[in-house]
Parts: sequence; C-alpha cells; structure tokens
Amino acid sequence: MEHARIILDMTQDEWLTVDALDLEAQGVARRSDGKVVFIEGALPGEVVTCRTGRSKNHWEQGVMTALRRESAQRVRPACPHFGLHAGACGGCKMQHLHPMAQVAIKQRVLEDNLWHLAKVKPEQMLRPIEGPAWGYRHRARLSVRHVAKKGTVLVGFHERKSRYVADMQVCPVLPDKMSRMLMPLRELIGAMDQRDRLPQIELAMGDEVTALVLRHLEPLGQADLQRLRDFGAAHGVQWWLQPKGPDSVRRLDDAGPELAYALPEFGVRLPFSPTDFTQVNAAINGVLVGHALRLLEVQRDDWVIDWFCGLGNFSLPLATRAAMVLGIEGSEVLVQRARDNAVLNGLAAKTRFEARDLFAFAAPDLVAQGLADRWLVDPPREGAFALSKALAELHAAPVADWVPPRRIVYVSCNPATLARDAGLLVHQAGYRCTQAGMVNMFPHTAHVESIAVFDRDAP
Repeated sequence: MEHARIILDMTQDEWLTVDALDLEAQGVARRSDGKVVFIEGALPGEVVTCRTGRSKNHWEQGVMTALRRESAQRVRPACPHFGLHAGACGGCKMQHLHPMAQVAIKQRVLEDNLWHLAKVKPEQMLRPIEGPAWGYRHRARLSVRHVAKKGTVLVGFHERKSRYVADMQVCPVLPDKMSRMLMPLRELIGAMDQRDRLPQIELAMGDEVTALVLRHLEPLGQADLQRLRDFGAAHGVQWWLQPKGPDSVRRLDDAGPELAYALPEFGVRLPFSPTDFTQVNAAINGVLVGHALRLLEVQRDDWVIDWFCGLGNFSLPLATRAAMVLGIEGSEVLVQRARDNAVLNGLAAKTRFEARDLFAFAAPDLVAQGLADRWLVDPPREGAFALSKALAELHAAPVADWVPPRRIVYVSCNPATLARDAGLLVHQAGYRCTQAGMVNMFPHTAHVESIAVFDRDAP
C-alpha cells in the first residue's frame, strides 16, 4: 500500500520538460528516474523546475518555481486575481494559456479519454464549438464572508485549493455588469444587520433579467430587505431569497419581468427559476442546441426521447422538428417546469414529460418505455451508465417488437463517463461512434464539454 507524504518548501533543482496537460490543467513531466510529476502553472513544451507539495511512490504534484523555456502559447492572464500566489482566485486554471490552445488541448483530452478508457475512435472528429472567451459566465455561485478583523466583506470564488474566499474586485469571465457589481455587493453586505449569516450569492442571468439569490441563515429584518430593494433598483438586479434548500427560493418582490432565455433558431422561450439547472454559457448553449439537432437529423415523423431533459432545453426545440418528444428527468420540479414551458410555447400536444430515476433504469424499463427513432442524451457528470448498460443487455438478448434507436446524440460534461458509456455502446450494444467533438462551454477552466454521435446499422 502506498503512503502519501507531504514535502514542504523543498525546491527540486532538476529541469523538467513538460509533455502535456492533465484534466486539472497541470503540466505533466517525468523526472530522470521516470517518476511522473504534475506541475501547476506549467505548459506543454516548457522547461521548468518545481516545488513538490505531495509525493507518492510513482508520482508527485508540485508548483512551478522557475521557467527556462517558455511556451509560445503562454499569454498574460487578463484577470489580476489569477495566478499561483497565495490568495489567488481558484475559479480559472488556464488563463495563462492562449484560448485557441485551450480548445486544442481539450479536444485532445476528449480523444484520449475515448481511446485510452474505451478503445473507441470516432470515425470523424467534429470541429470544436467555441465562442467568447470573456464575459461568458451567466451562472455563478459566489461565496460571501464578513471578515470582521479586517473590517471588510469578500464576495467571489474560493482561493486556489482553499476554503477561503478570494479578495476579488473584478472577474473578467463574468458579464461586465456583474463584474462591476462585486465591490458594491461587498459594501451592501457589509451594511446589512445579518452580514455574518449570509454565506452565498448565486447569479442567474436571463435575456432580460439579472437575478441574484441571497442565501440567508436567519430571517432578514425590514431594514435589510429595504437595503436589498434599494440595491436592486440602483443596479438593475432582481433579488431572490433562499432561507433553506433550493426549493425554498422565492422572489423578494413579485413585480418585474420573469427570468427566461430564448432559443431564437427554434422560436422557443424558456422561463426558469434561478436555482434550476441551465447552462453557464448562454451563447454556447444556443449554438450547441442547434448543432445537436442537426446531428440528430430528426425527421417530421420521428419519435424522439430526450433523456435528462431538464426544463426542456433540447425537448422543446426538438418538438418543433419531430412528431413527438418524450422528455425524461429525475426531478419532478424540473419536469413540471418543462410541461409549463411546453404549454407556453404551444408545444404541449407534441411533448410528454415524465419523472424517472435514470440511474436505476434497467432493460425491462427501457422496453416498457416504448420505441423511439432517435435519442438525445444529456446527463450530469455521472453519465448515462444505466441507459447504456440496458441497451447492451437488449443487444445481447433482444426482445420481440422492440428495437433500439437508430441514432443517439450524447451531450457530455465529463469525458471520462462519456468514454465509459461509449465503450458499452460500441463494444456491447451494436453502435458505431461516427462523430465526436469538443464544446468549449467553460473557457479558461479545465472543464471539457463534448458531443458524440452513435449510429446503429440496420439489421
């Protein structure tokens, strides 16, 4: 059994050549004895030294201490709070790497995961989907801390590898309106009576509304509520209050427009609650929905299942193209939101929504669900293992009068679980991975979103 040991303030003198980046945006190198070293702050092609922070028998983790040969892809970070220094913001990991190089590396991560974890090689690699590198983040969860000893309030992301809140004054990945609001928010919280019982502010932006959800551990008095109203009027934001879990969220005042976003390509508008799951990057989401539907090649007489349908992000656009769409999600709250959105968009007759536990879905459940021509699968990070396993079981032991979908478009936020599921679909369920590509939903982070197409040849 390997025992980890912590090494503090020990600088290694050996110059290391960085060969790659890992999923945490750490440079990967090897020492002269063959030991792998993961180096925070180092980029492929660079020659560096590092200070080791953690070591095991076969690998080490460390922080870059000196740079002898610099990568041509290294750039100056746009955010003053980014870096390796103490107190640096941990919200981004790749601002020191050119955005185009970030995309190329993430595409390689997708390909490597598919091949090394599942021995799956797509027949065609799709061109990456990318968009604005700055001001893209329309959702964010900001921590709040009143630091009484310093007489200040901090509002922002956590420090790198720390539970402490970074001392942020701006944030270039947030929309400019929100970035400029960080300091006024600090002043607002500092003036509130309950400043020590307000741990979090969640941002959710729609097309017309900027909503801020204030988590409060104690009831707010009238003076604090008025402070929120005055701030909202001055900065054009809509306040929501969250005294307990996400289901307890309520608007401070009912007046004003509702929180919603549109998908103009399909003539669809989706109202949502600020704690509902929606994509962080609104611009990329619009492109992704259109791209996924084109890859799905839906025909007018097709029946489609949208697994993990959420509030209808894919289901409602699909309903403008297909004969019928069944959306399935694990949350009854989101299912009801999807039903309401279908009615709002005049698509109730072409949609049906159900709440099911998709992580416990077995082959008999799949057969009972009925036939579908095509599937759209958009799972959380855990992936769609149960669905993939059920398809594999039905391929091994077919059921009369039930046939699997001809095409599956799988939208993934975790290349490792996509690879796992792709392995099942390709090697055990009779599918070919015909296309795959990376989606840069989170620029400057190590997060890899992707899309893959699986086709089943006619029997």
